[in-house]
Amino acid sequence: MKAERAYKYRFYPTPEQEILLARTFGCVRVVWNAVLRYRTDAFYQRQE
Repeated sequence: MKAERAYKYRFYPTPEQEILLARTFGCVRVVWNAVLRYRTDAFYQRQE
């Protein structure tokens, strides 16, 4: 039987890193929402 492990980490970004992370996650959110909209429309139109 294999035991699974989990680790918790804390991250204290510098102000520059905070800006970069906010920009990156903002872009990821835009892409995610665009793909979700595309797939939702495809499902309703073509039952894919």
